[in-house]
Amino acid sequence: MMNIPDWEKYQDLFETVELPAKTVLLKEGAIANKIYFIKKGCIRIWFNNDGKEVTCQFFFENQSIASIESFKNLAPSQFNVETIEPCTLFYLSRNHFLMIMENSAEVRKKIEDHTFDRLLWYQHLFLSRIKDSPQKRYQELLERHPQILLRVPQHYIATYLGITAVSLSRIRNRKS
Repeated sequence: MMNIPDWEKYQDLFETVELPAKTVLLKEGAIANKIYFIKKGCIRIWFNNDGKEVTCQFFFENQSIASIESFKNLAPSQFNVETIEPCTLFYLSRNHFLMIMENSAEVRKKIEDHTFDRLLWYQHLFLSRIKDSPQKRYQELLERHPQILLRVPQHYIATYLGITAVSLSRIRNRKS
């Protein structure tokens, strides 16, 4: 989980689950009532855009994942959360998470820092989608997040980059 000494106090509130690949943890339109921490495996978030899957992000070991807007505001999730690989996850219910946040300034600060880091990452992703070519987005992915290229199926990577699988294949062949 997170490297926060206070987490140890709340260890009995966490549940553990082992899931196969292609397990949907949250469906688009449902209310998120859990936050997950990945011990082992890979998860993606994606949404349906007129019948086509669009992958937003990938998550790996030692990362947390939830539909934040849904989790915080009890609003319908705008995306799906799905395992890509077999996963071992820890999770907290929304009520337990909120109780920890209320009772631990240390955890609250760490979560706040993590949230700002994630916001900055999303800002970078958003700007990259507007100004960068697919080739540049692929090159950046190769340099910054090579584990994605090693562990995630190509068709998910293509939707993440905003291109077709055929276009991704062409880009990869040019790089070879």
